[in-house]
Amino acid sequence: MMQVVLCKTGEPKKIVVEQLEESDYKIITKSKYHFIWKDQKSNDVYKLRLIENEEILGLISLKVHIDETRIEILLLACSIENTGNNKMYDRIAGNLIAFACRESIKLFGADACVSLVPKTELKKYYISKYGMIDAGRQIYLESNSLFSLLKEYKV
Repeated sequence: MMQVVLCKTGEPKKIVVEQLEESDYKIITKSKYHFIWKDQKSNDVYKLRLIENEEILGLISLKVHIDETRIEILLLACSIENTGNNKMYDRIAGNLIAFACRESIKLFGADACVSLVPKTELKKYYISKYGMIDAGRQIYLESNSLFSLLKEYKV
């Protein structure tokens, strides 16, 4: 079962990642989730929330590239209260990336790949934190690095 960690106590909390519903767009404002998510409606957008309530902790927008056997992460964000040194929950972004990895495996099996174009300041962080591989403008996960992340986040 996928989990985030309550930073104050270290207590694990069960989560679910599910497709964003049309009604969710009313509550995912730029001031709370960093971006204008309505611009992502043409992609596959998912939300991460606690099992125990409906509060959205993080969001991810994915695009499938069938011909390249990969899923591209177009946008990834934690809610405002879950970013920075005083965040409420940890492991939100990692769980969302691991979810993208699982979806890629469902589609492409052993050829699965997940990529993203990071903001410059986040590139080194993603490489060290999630084991992503540097491919110049993009970074990605495949084979061992992809499966390691799945194991780490129990997806």
